[in-house]
Amino acid sequence: MPFVDLRAQATELHDEFSEVFESVTSRAAYTMGPECAAFEEAFAEFCGVAHCAGVSSGTDAVRLALQAAGVKPGDEVIVPVNTFIATAEAVSHAGATPVFVDCLPDTANIDPGKIEAALTEHTKAIVPVHLYGQPAEMDPILELAAARGLAVVEDACQAHGALYKGRPCGSMGVAAAFSFYPGKNLGALGDGGAVTTSSDEAFETVKLLRNHGEYPKSVHSAVGYCNRLHNLQAGFLGAKLPHLAEWNAARRRAAARYDELLAGLRARVGEQTLKPVASRDDVEPVYHLYVVQVEGRDSVREKLDAAGVQSGIHYPTPLHLTPAYAHLGYGKGDFPVAEAMAPRLLSLPMYPQITGEQIGYVVEQLDAALA
Repeated sequence: MPFVDLRAQATELHDEFSEVFESVTSRAAYTMGPECAAFEEAFAEFCGVAHCAGVSSGTDAVRLALQAAGVKPGDEVIVPVNTFIATAEAVSHAGATPVFVDCLPDTANIDPGKIEAALTEHTKAIVPVHLYGQPAEMDPILELAAARGLAVVEDACQAHGALYKGRPCGSMGVAAAFSFYPGKNLGALGDGGAVTTSSDEAFETVKLLRNHGEYPKSVHSAVGYCNRLHNLQAGFLGAKLPHLAEWNAARRRAAARYDELLAGLRARVGEQTLKPVASRDDVEPVYHLYVVQVEGRDSVREKLDAAGVQSGIHYPTPLHLTPAYAHLGYGKGDFPVAEAMAPRLLSLPMYPQITGEQIGYVVEQLDAALA
């Protein structure tokens, strides 16, 4: 019972991938080619924005989006403490300082009510993360940012196609970052990412910085980076994109099946022992991950593994307790919700092709592990 089955999609789209490979290699169009331009246009439309710039990874997408939003060395950027380290890394790579904020106990997303207390005169931007494919509570974040003159840069790296009150994730801030790491809802056959925006200025900045600050040819007006999305990967993504809505729908059906089967188990063992991460009523999540909080997580995970059920942990250590950010001076107890949640988080198998029978087996083995 794999945690993610990437081979299923590869088999399903084998002929389309082969056509992309043949087309790109026959023309030797490997960098910034027509496949990339076509995908950028299609993904911008999918996200409901004016522009999309393909880049080399989701991490680079967050950094470039921040830079396009005006973040500079010396600035501070609000980041949820419960997220993958790449969100904070991107802030650091932009020369700014990540300032952490605790998460909500139900959705595990950033707590909007705790952001204002973390603001200082050096705060430039807020990066809400749509964690696990569950949209963050954007309205209070956008309202606070507007009142304080701050930029909002969405980390939508796990939320391709998710909706917040009918609005696509990736369309609500000045810019947004997506990852196309292979395991994402829309994944390349390698690394890749994108910045989406409806700001002409932000779009032009990202395009300039991703390609050595060069425009026009041989004129370098900024110190940029080599952060281009490979044309071959863009072609693969273009082949996958028409299937994304149905794949997301399949994930939601799988999540509903998990919810249904886990309800009985929760009734027996209690919410302290087993509690799925919640989904808000006003969002349409895409379940990049299906995450539960479980008592004795490590022991449960070992028993699942022995039964042939792979699982994941997202994420084992809140960012303020990682060695990489020890220099920021945070300590244990600073973010009690994330700290209490971290040893309980367990990600169950989730991908579009997972069957009801497989979900039943996962829940059966989870029941046995808890017993």
